[in-house]
Amino acid sequence: LFEETPVPQAVQTMMIPTIIGALVTVLYSLADTLFVGMMNDQIQNAAVALAAPALLAFNAVINLFGIGSSSMMSRALGRGDLKTVCASASLGFYGTVVSGALLSALCYIFMQPFVVLLGGDINTAAATTAYMNWAVVCGAIPTILNVVMGYMVRAEGASLHASIGTMSGCILNMILDPFFILPWGLGMGAAGAGLATFLSNCFACCYFFVLLMVRKKKTNINLNPKYLSLTKEIVFGVMEVGIPAAIQNLLNVTGMTILNNFVAGYGSSAVAAVGIAQKVYMVPIQVALGGTQGVMPLVGYSYASKNKQRFEETIQTVMKLLVPCMVLIMILCWIFAPSLIRLFMKNEEVITYGAMFLRGFCMCMPFMLVDFLAVSVFESVGMGKTALVFAILRKIVFEIPAIVILNKIFQASGITYAGFVSEFILSIFAVILLRRIADGFERRNEK
Repeated sequence: LFEETPVPQAVQTMMIPTIIGALVTVLYSLADTLFVGMMNDQIQNAAVALAAPALLAFNAVINLFGIGSSSMMSRALGRGDLKTVCASASLGFYGTVVSGALLSALCYIFMQPFVVLLGGDINTAAATTAYMNWAVVCGAIPTILNVVMGYMVRAEGASLHASIGTMSGCILNMILDPFFILPWGLGMGAAGAGLATFLSNCFACCYFFVLLMVRKKKTNINLNPKYLSLTKEIVFGVMEVGIPAAIQNLLNVTGMTILNNFVAGYGSSAVAAVGIAQKVYMVPIQVALGGTQGVMPLVGYSYASKNKQRFEETIQTVMKLLVPCMVLIMILCWIFAPSLIRLFMKNEEVITYGAMFLRGFCMCMPFMLVDFLAVSVFESVGMGKTALVFAILRKIVFEIPAIVILNKIFQASGITYAGFVSEFILSIFAVILLRRIADGFERRNEK
């Protein structure tokens, strides 16, 4: 797959299962919003929206050990260094377990100030806390671990197995949601959504444990603690890519928290609306992420094995496949924005706000794809610092100032276009840097 399969076929083999898995992940996230929305309770909907940055914070650990270890594994496979592959996977697994436990403990201890920080008030605090007790305090380890294990399995080329593992938990979540959330079941509201998420992620982890047992003679991923290596080479190799990737995610969480706090000034209807719009917007985001991250092992392997032609062709193939897809999704989201929001809530004020937010968000989709691809390439080849610079430019330099300025000038309608401003400018830098990586291919490999 990494060396002989024609590039278009190899890209599709890696990318399609990853995109499907990512879309199923987003559907289960939408399911929470959909079934909570059926209660027609703005407080319960706002609770799920306000807790979203906390769940996104999980991605910091996922990026740290998932992207960090899988990038190290792919490059080691390209060099034929199987010992490093095994050690990197072991560090990714045990680092995830320890970090997830730490996040659970911190959230349990500092729950009240954390909810306030997320934008909760006297009306929404109780429901937000109930949701986070299950989804974060109990769910941190299984939620993070099943995704990290998917990254490691995909790094060896088993993209389909990685996606099946992730999808199994998501599908179970969608089955459990209505029973836990709605009045005809347990009637737990937002708390029920959190409980369903926790149980489904535990199931996904079990899938990966069984998979590794079945494939133990075909994989370099071994969870025996004796393979855990804390040597400078292994730790630095994983962290060099993982830490910048984690910081990127923390900046994303910061940006979402700031956005939610600005939107909170326009009332609970606006908060519920932006939460729904963000969930719908996650569909194209996951298509872009699934497509660009799905080919990371292929990019990293080609780079480490010094196959410039395959490296460049992989990037070009992803662009040709996904940029037109993003343009089409952008047009559809713009046209059907009110109808998409109405699927989740029938409140007319929420629909008006939600359509406005969704139309603003969708404008950046084609440019976002280019930016995601650039970051995935940086992470694949070990250029973690460049990926971090991109993240700082996206959130700190462009998006957050744009939120402040556009809110002051255009109020709520202006906030929605901050992402477009950021992604458009960043896409110009992305194209320039991708060209420079290709032009300096041999020199960087020698270094």
